[in-house]
Amino acid sequence: MGGPLSGIRVLDLGQYIAGPSAGQTLSDLGADVLKVESLRGDQARGIGTFGEAMVRAYNRDKSSIGLDLARPEAEAILHRLLARTDVLVQNFRTGSAEKLGLGPDQLRARYPRLIYANVTGFGSRGPSRHRPGLDIAAQAEFGLMHATGEVDGDPQRLGLPAADVTAANALATGILAALYERESTGRGAHVETSLMEAVLSMQAASWGEYTLTGLAPRRKGNGQAHAAPAADVIQVVDGMIVLSAYTTEKWSALCHLVGRPDMIDDPRFVDNPARVAHRAEMLTALGDALGGMTRDQAVARLQSANIVCGAIRSFDEIAEDKDVLASEILVDVAEPGGASFTSPGPAFTLDGRRRTVSTSAPEVGRDTVAVLRDLGFTDGDITELIDGRVVTAAAPH
Repeated sequence: MGGPLSGIRVLDLGQYIAGPSAGQTLSDLGADVLKVESLRGDQARGIGTFGEAMVRAYNRDKSSIGLDLARPEAEAILHRLLARTDVLVQNFRTGSAEKLGLGPDQLRARYPRLIYANVTGFGSRGPSRHRPGLDIAAQAEFGLMHATGEVDGDPQRLGLPAADVTAANALATGILAALYERESTGRGAHVETSLMEAVLSMQAASWGEYTLTGLAPRRKGNGQAHAAPAADVIQVVDGMIVLSAYTTEKWSALCHLVGRPDMIDDPRFVDNPARVAHRAEMLTALGDALGGMTRDQAVARLQSANIVCGAIRSFDEIAEDKDVLASEILVDVAEPGGASFTSPGPAFTLDGRRRTVSTSAPEVGRDTVAVLRDLGFTDGDITELIDGRVVTAAAPH
């Protein structure tokens, strides 16, 4: 399909999101990605609609082979693949790959040009390295949930698998750096990240504030802790909007815009510390001024004064958004039988180009026969491997 990574071969042993999403990025850049699954497939295939969505969203344009990696015959097949592989991606629990003979040191000793990339839950060096690590555990243990929610409410997780997705992006970035470095050194590298590191990296500014003040971030609902209005929510006729106007110039412009210039010099609102201390009164005044408008009216009015704002919208509205449609980020996925599936594609363009049509995530073992034939196995060999449950092959459509 072309792209800057055309000719790069990737073995993706990932499950759920963190591993497969990194592989998806490489696929979107043109790499040839083979998804290596157990005979039952990626564990996400068995957890309902959201699991199905994971598989479809993060495995577009990949091939699939089903292998029982506990079998020596499957290990031999994998090594044939590794001999011509540039990148291996996995997100096994720490130590699991080594038990299968697939640890980074084991494979890089045999394949020195291999870029070995893996995601763990809690890193591979500390006392929690053997713990299973899922997104929610990382959000809980490394600050996101502690800082998310209403002031007097319970901690809340972010409404998306933020740790998984951020770790996948970090892993893909590391892989690209390793591929670039290999051009000059001829050597592969071990690229590693964790959900723990991903969550901490997301909070760099908050961590910096903590080091400067000694005060850990706490739940504060909407609105920033030391600025107002900043990420504050206003109820309007048909929903809610969010706005920020905390600099002296923007606060003055906002007050004039809503017909309340008296608030500029009001002691309660005269500067950021005062507005933070009197946030409730400030929001009441802004709500009175804007509350009779629709979201579109309020956003248009605020934008006329270059005030940062946005309507709070759901997916059904976003799908029809003219800016989203113009960007072509929503990829049309060609599903078997002509079914329709849409997913966000890569969040960047190269010289204005973005892949806008994609092929569906494969069934488990959809390409097993083709891959084995390419490796030199005869049809008789392949039948024996299938019958012996060493590999699985999806029935052709």
